[in-house]
Amino acid sequence: MDLKRLEKQSDYRWQIPQSVAMRVPGLLFASEPLLREMDDKVYEQLVNVAQLPGIVGAACAMPDAHWGYGFPIGGVAAFDPEAGGVVSAGGVGFDISCGVRLLHTGLMYAEVLAQQAALAEALYLQVPAGLGSRGRLHLSDRQMDDMLQGGAQWAVAQGYGEAADLERIEEHGCMAGADPSQISQRAKTRQRDEMGTLGSGNHYLEVQRVVAIYDQQAAAAFGLFPDQVKVSIHCGSRGLGHQIGTEFLKKMAVSAKNFGITLPDRELACAPLDSTLGQAYLGAMRGGINCALANREIITHLTRQAFAQLFPQAELPLLYDVSHNTCKEEWHTVKGEKRRLFVHRKGATRAWGPGHPELPEDLRAVGQPVLIGGTMGTSSYVLAGVSSGDSLAWDSACHGAGRRMSRRQATKQWRGEAVIANLRERGIIVRSPSLRGVAEEAPDAYKDVTDVVDAAEHAGLAKRVARLEPIICIKG
Repeated sequence: MDLKRLEKQSDYRWQIPQSVAMRVPGLLFASEPLLREMDDKVYEQLVNVAQLPGIVGAACAMPDAHWGYGFPIGGVAAFDPEAGGVVSAGGVGFDISCGVRLLHTGLMYAEVLAQQAALAEALYLQVPAGLGSRGRLHLSDRQMDDMLQGGAQWAVAQGYGEAADLERIEEHGCMAGADPSQISQRAKTRQRDEMGTLGSGNHYLEVQRVVAIYDQQAAAAFGLFPDQVKVSIHCGSRGLGHQIGTEFLKKMAVSAKNFGITLPDRELACAPLDSTLGQAYLGAMRGGINCALANREIITHLTRQAFAQLFPQAELPLLYDVSHNTCKEEWHTVKGEKRRLFVHRKGATRAWGPGHPELPEDLRAVGQPVLIGGTMGTSSYVLAGVSSGDSLAWDSACHGAGRRMSRRQATKQWRGEAVIANLRERGIIVRSPSLRGVAEEAPDAYKDVTDVVDAAEHAGLAKRVARLEPIICIKG
């Protein structure tokens, strides 16, 4: 990216000046090296997002931002329904409510290392992964609608997961306002056999070792200590979310002119929040959120079963589950006034600071866990939200490292067999049904996650708590 087009506000905060066409400026939270590495499309897409009706504050990009569909991945924008604000399917993304959850195991690294290969095999056999993977559940029409309305709460009621998990999930495991009637039969059919599956792409199930602590108080509150073993699950709403996004993007693009909306980019198709179409999308999207929450809850149940085969004494309570492809109705302070906004976070994580009333009581003093995923051979991080995040980027932070090259480029540079062998030499076991998928997700195809986390912390979006490294990775 050409830095000459930006105004430097600090070493980790850069502004795109507001042009005549823009309703607000653009803001990028990144170090200079990360900015230089970003493609120019991020700049162009932020400028376009800043032109949408009812946008408030600024169009924001996180340190891991890269080109996406309409919105950049790592994009954050808030819209006021009282000012003609819109909802954009491209501002949520196709994998609705894709997110990360982190489980404790109560086990130490040496215990797991002794059973590493056996545990990898048990997890691989227990949790379906890969493009088009199918689970053991087959949902009837009634069960599908119940799941779309109930989310993780539905999963727990069906015997998948534990009631205690719900206190550690966004929205207590169920997003209110879901409307299954707004979700097409095609979307439901795609999802009927996919509950409890990882899918493909950058999704994974990782067994990880805590290798560093940066904030003792927050780490103690989160239950993180050196050499402990944790499990990280990264996936979303699978085929259902993709189908919802595809269908509503078409409807929004066709209807834009009827709403008097001039789109700077067709991929930014949107609808007024108070319109029939806008409300229909919100109802469908919330069903997609519930699908993702239920999916991760079922995978958690399957993970616990796999661990029980080798470690019957182990318990796997949930630390936290947070999504990074959503549009949420939230209250935020704008120029000293509380306003009801609809915050789009695409490839960006909600990051509530200390004292937020919706956080579990035992986490409230230190802030929300922010889970930053790596990819197979790279570190993952646990951060904590900070109070200043509200005024900066609507209580948001990054969600991962962000790609530095396309999947196609990655497959030209790496072979799946070689990636797996290289990681095995480093003590990391990778199991995947797709060697091509492994090549696409080669660690070096991503930015340095440590640089991204460092930028997020210096920008005041969140603070580092702990670093984890993979032992086992189940990839789609």
